[in-house]
Amino acid sequence: MISLKTIDILPVEVEDAWKVCNFAVANEHRMKRYFPITLEQNLTPDLSRRFTTLKSKEFANNEEYLFVAKPKDGKSIVALVYIKELDWDKKQGEFAYCVDYNWEGKGITTQMVRALSNYAFQQLDLEVLQIIVHKENTGSVRVAEKCNFIWQRTLKNEYTPPGESPLDMELYELYK
Repeated sequence: MISLKTIDILPVEVEDAWKVCNFAVANEHRMKRYFPITLEQNLTPDLSRRFTTLKSKEFANNEEYLFVAKPKDGKSIVALVYIKELDWDKKQGEFAYCVDYNWEGKGITTQMVRALSNYAFQQLDLEVLQIIVHKENTGSVRVAEKCNFIWQRTLKNEYTPPGESPLDMELYELYK
C-alpha cells in the first residue's frame, strides 16, 4: 500500500468488485471514450467480480498492474491506475488512469502517478514509463508534465475510441 495525504493506493483485490462497479457506473461518461473495455467489464457486480479476479491474477503474475485509490475511510474507489503494456525486455510500462468526477482537479492523479512511478522504478525495476494522451485531454497532459514526463512525439492514428475515427495521441516518457 502507498499512503498519501488523502488517499491510499492499493493493488486491486477481488473484494473491491462492488466498489469498482460503483466507480465505473458513476463515471460511465468519463470512461466510455478512453476506458471502454474496463467500463464494459464493470457494469454489474458479477462482471466486476470477474474483472477484479482477473486483474488480481494478472497483478500476481506481473502481467499488468491495476491499482485502486481509496479515500482514507476506504468506503469507495476514487481512481483506477494501470501500469500496463509491460515490456520486461525493454523494462518499460505505460500508465493509464481514470479519476472519479468528484475528485477531479484535486491533484490526486499527479500524486498517484508520482508515487507509482517511484514504485515502478524501485519495486518493478522498470526504466521507462509512458503516458499516452490525446492533446485535448489537458488534465492528463498537465499530469504528465507535472510528473516530469517529457513529450516524445505524436503517434498517428494511435487510438480509436468506440464509434469514432482514429485519434493521434501524444507520447510522454519518464526515465529512471
